[in-house]
Amino acid sequence: MTDSSRRPLAVFDLDNTLADTGHRQRFLERRPRDWDGFFAAAPHDPPIAEGVALAVRSARDCEIVYLTGRPERCRQDTLDWLVAHGLPEGRVFMRRNDDRRPARRTKLEILRRLARTRDVRVLVDDDELVCDDARRAGFEVLLARWTAPSQELRTAQETEGRT
Repeated sequence: MTDSSRRPLAVFDLDNTLADTGHRQRFLERRPRDWDGFFAAAPHDPPIAEGVALAVRSARDCEIVYLTGRPERCRQDTLDWLVAHGLPEGRVFMRRNDDRRPARRTKLEILRRLARTRDVRVLVDDDELVCDDARRAGFEVLLARWTAPSQELRTAQETEGRT
């Protein structure tokens, strides 16, 4: 049963929703993919103005939650990035370091867990597969279309379970 006395949740993805990963796509184009380089470059992601503004506006009515496919080992860099770019405070849910399931599975699992006790007002994510699955599960979804889709990142999310 959801707790209606608490503010609803607005759930935001990070990569290509709030943080522009374009400068680090080169690490995914190599074979084998350079995951250490890809994640090490994340602190240098420029913020995406549209996503940041939406998160700030959403914080007026909702509690913000960040739901990312980034591995847990990136937590401190991620927290530092959120603060540095003026994003609202919020819990950050990350993938276990050894979790290689597709992003759409890990994220939907966490959304369902959150929805057991809280109203989830919206999920904002750039991954169409994540958004499609969340919509089918009954969640309100906003597909973040403010960056160019990356086929390399999509493949990584779906087949390698890395982000």
